[in-house]
Amino acid sequence: MRVAVVDDQTLVRQGILSLLSLSDEVAVVGEAADGDEALDLLDATGVDVLLLDLRMPRRDGIATLEALAERGSAVPVLVLTTFDDDELVLRALRAGAKGYLLKDVTLAQLVGAIGTLAAGGTLLQPGLTDRLFRAVAGREEQVRGIERPESLTARELDVLRLAAAGYSNAEIGTALHLAAGTVKNHLSSVFAKLGVRDRTRAVLRALDLGLLEGDR
Repeated sequence: MRVAVVDDQTLVRQGILSLLSLSDEVAVVGEAADGDEALDLLDATGVDVLLLDLRMPRRDGIATLEALAERGSAVPVLVLTTFDDDELVLRALRAGAKGYLLKDVTLAQLVGAIGTLAAGGTLLQPGLTDRLFRAVAGREEQVRGIERPESLTARELDVLRLAAAGYSNAEIGTALHLAAGTVKNHLSSVFAKLGVRDRTRAVLRALDLGLLEGDR
């Protein structure tokens, strides 16, 4: 899997690169110190997953995600940061990040996350999902006027809850004793009912609508 690392702190960036070099599953094909360099890098290099810091000079991580979305970039972005601020997590996900990890993860966790994103999945570091529920808990007054989507079935809610917790389709299937194709069909139905096109936006939409409140 070809990855590029974007971090303004040279020592930290080199540490991540050195760590990834220990894995036979990952090939680091580029590095950048800020968002502007990252955009130039992606123009010149084929990348399967972009590892992106958030707090950087010039163009920061959120602005970089927004620029990638404007370009229609299909490169999945894994936010790798020391900041676990709830609002920052939500902003990154809404800007298009497909994964969010803190920098204290192990090499195995990092490589696993890269593999999940490279395969088209999404991932949140365990423990963040419940905090996202709490982060939107005070917004109920704001979302009462939002048009309610078509009701999700009990099984669709089960699938969505596990997707929100970062489970892959295969893991959801194992947990719920469903075939992978059935899980995919349930997710497609959830996306259609919520008016979204991917797992991340489905989770954010469900949180805003209070559909996952029972998991808090």
